[in-house]
Amino acid sequence: MTPVSDASRPAGDRSLVRAVVRRLGGGPAHTFELAQDVLGLKGNPGALAATVFQLLSADRRFLVDENGVWRLDPDAVPLGRPLSETRFAVVDVETTGGASWRGHRIIDIGIVEVADGEVVAEYESLVNPGRGVPPAITSLTGITTDMVRGAPYFEHVADEIAERLRGRVFVAHNAMFDWGFVSRELIDALGDAPDVPRLCTVRLARRLVPELRRRNLDVVCRHFDVPIHARHRAHGDALATARVLLRLLDEAAGLGLEDLGTLEEYVRRRRARRRFDPNQFSLEGL
Repeated sequence: MTPVSDASRPAGDRSLVRAVVRRLGGGPAHTFELAQDVLGLKGNPGALAATVFQLLSADRRFLVDENGVWRLDPDAVPLGRPLSETRFAVVDVETTGGASWRGHRIIDIGIVEVADGEVVAEYESLVNPGRGVPPAITSLTGITTDMVRGAPYFEHVADEIAERLRGRVFVAHNAMFDWGFVSRELIDALGDAPDVPRLCTVRLARRLVPELRRRNLDVVCRHFDVPIHARHRAHGDALATARVLLRLLDEAAGLGLEDLGTLEEYVRRRRARRRFDPNQFSLEGL
């Protein structure tokens, strides 16, 4: 049995994938059974086979053998909440240095909430790190020691930040960096950090827009024609990343990746690309 490869799925109702999952949950089915009985498609057999292949090809739940019989991969993640119904907290932080474990602190934080395909809430705050801002950081961000001297300490905004993250997927461009700082500051201030899924738009771009040779925020924004109104300030970068996320979710939907678990697995695991082969599917019995 051969796992299917990457391909663009046709436009249409993404609930079709869920209908196929429900059907295959009861056992294997031939390509044309899925096309005609589950998807309600009719027409040229070769076109039907190609349509089913395009619809299911990028989703690791689906396996197809040499006879065109589809099965659910028992080791794949189950179908979860659709990405269209998932709430995201897109975060960016500016800091006194490059490593939270070396004692560096947040000086600027931006959180942009995305839901139902749009930006629905925004939050930003300078943060007093309890120390001076290094000249190199001021040169990069424009944030000075005088600017943060009157800002709240992180413990004064920790409750609100935790609430804005709770129940959402944490997203950042280089999520390991931002989550490392935010989680450490929350643990220091509150004793805990919300246990939330995390997505990295750098990793998403690597898999969903493989033609990009570089994936820093400037390059990815330029690719999607997304403006950055305040580069290297937390709110400006978070808002740009949120708009990039929406474009990346569109790319994921185009591949049939409609729930968080499937998207995460697709990002983690690479597979060889293979084009649709019409000779793979038997036309017997039509």
